[in-house]
Amino acid sequence: MILVEEKVKMDSREATITLGEKIGQKLQAGDVLVLDGDLGAGKTTFTKGLAKGLDIPDIIKSPTFTIIHEYHDGRLPLYHMDAYRLENGGAEDLGLEEYFDSDGVSVVEWAEFVEDELPDDFLAIHFRRTDDENKRVLEFEPHGDHFVQMVKDVVA
Repeated sequence: MILVEEKVKMDSREATITLGEKIGQKLQAGDVLVLDGDLGAGKTTFTKGLAKGLDIPDIIKSPTFTIIHEYHDGRLPLYHMDAYRLENGGAEDLGLEEYFDSDGVSVVEWAEFVEDELPDDFLAIHFRRTDDENKRVLEFEPHGDHFVQMVKDVVA
């Protein structure tokens, strides 16, 4: 496996949604994306774009209080997860591997709390704030050939 890291500067919320949409159009059943960044860094905004790329008409909300939001009305189901509340354990009881091996796409925020449950192949995206409140830097870290190619196709 060749690890290719790419950084992309986002200058608006709309640009973040558009990039998410482009990636969403390339996603396949069983794909797992890991989103990492501070609160308000753009993870849920990016996921709204992914949902558009998956033809999901629903309003995408942060799953902070429910841990997992499921959206089934698109090209593929979307499983949007927030593992922050699993900081003290409990991930093994959620059956995350069933989501990761399913017919849908899994997006995991705060994945460091479920790291042992993640599959070998996934796409990590790190969201970084800048001095400008409206701008972000997204760093793509693909794990597995499928995601290396996706990053090359969409980001590079």
